[in-house]
Amino acid sequence: MDNEYFAHPTAVIDDGCIIGKGVKIWHFSHIMSNCVIGDNCNIGQNVVVSPEVVLGRNVKVQNNVSIYTGVICEDDVFLGPSMVFTNVINPRSAVNRKHEYAKTRVRKGATIGANATIVCGNDIGEFAFIGAGAVVTKPVPPYALVVGNPSRQTGWMSEFGQKLHFDSMGIAVCPESKVRYMLREGKVTKIG
Repeated sequence: MDNEYFAHPTAVIDDGCIIGKGVKIWHFSHIMSNCVIGDNCNIGQNVVVSPEVVLGRNVKVQNNVSIYTGVICEDDVFLGPSMVFTNVINPRSAVNRKHEYAKTRVRKGATIGANATIVCGNDIGEFAFIGAGAVVTKPVPPYALVVGNPSRQTGWMSEFGQKLHFDSMGIAVCPESKVRYMLREGKVTKIG
């Protein structure tokens, strides 16, 4: 480690981690062995990053988040306070299933709200938005807005985190960025 990052004195960083420039790791967080944390990430208080987790650049991890082995977060992902990933579908205390850890990928720019749970093996699409408290039990498409337990899709979101309202031609304009999006056959694409 080249110490081009900040770690609070109460943080624990195990051997074998790769931590990028400009990273901030706050109070009582534990970064376990062989993690990769990209440049400019922020790891909030009381966060656990399990072995071999990969975080891209500019990932924001809020307080009290557990990121378990098998999770990969691409660039610009937001993980809200107290959200959690799982890594085994059918855990039992008396049955060791470490060899069954399922992979979960959170694609670029996705947001996962406070207290949400992501059941392992369900990828989150680019710029998807998981509402606070949602329990994700199936893959989430790019730009989708999902809420509830179990989560269900209720709309679409722009890259700026604004709800998109599509006209009869399947075109929506982000009210914040003014970027246009097209909805065709259940898929959203940015068109400029």
